[in-house]
Amino acid sequence: MKIFIETKRLILREILPSDASGMFALDSNENVLQYIGIQPITTLDECRKTIRLIRDQYVRNGIGRWAVVLKESSEFIGWAGLKLVDEMTVNNHRNHYDLGYRFIEKFWGQGYGYEAAQAIVDFGFQTLNISKIYAYLDPHNIGSKRILEKCGLGYVETFEEDGDLFDWMEIQK
Repeated sequence: MKIFIETKRLILREILPSDASGMFALDSNENVLQYIGIQPITTLDECRKTIRLIRDQYVRNGIGRWAVVLKESSEFIGWAGLKLVDEMTVNNHRNHYDLGYRFIEKFWGQGYGYEAAQAIVDFGFQTLNISKIYAYLDPHNIGSKRILEKCGLGYVETFEEDGDLFDWMEIQK
């Protein structure tokens, strides 16, 4: 198991097949998915497929979303990380690093999102030597926007994709 980042309270490590039950708790909750535009999953097999796709990104791009676990208990609380968006274009951008995160609902409001996101921004700039990091989100997702702003990402514009509106944010090294 590879650990990428340790913070005061968190470990960010590769997502493992054994994280399927944690991923299920995350992606089966409609509150977690409220601003993402996907339907809750209903089976562990869907989680296993997602985990395989994420692990394939590690091999292909050397980066991807990581499991976020509590240091003191090793409990899976969500995922966070940089994803190289190279197979599609988002808001006229291709081959860019997208900052994303998702946490199990019972762990919201405790600062874990900010702690993980800030560590990832630092990792992207200092370790990967990325010049820009991007993120996009539903304009109504105030909590996530607050995290991104606190990490230094600034609002650039609102764009439309497949009939939905998104706020585009970025930070430059």
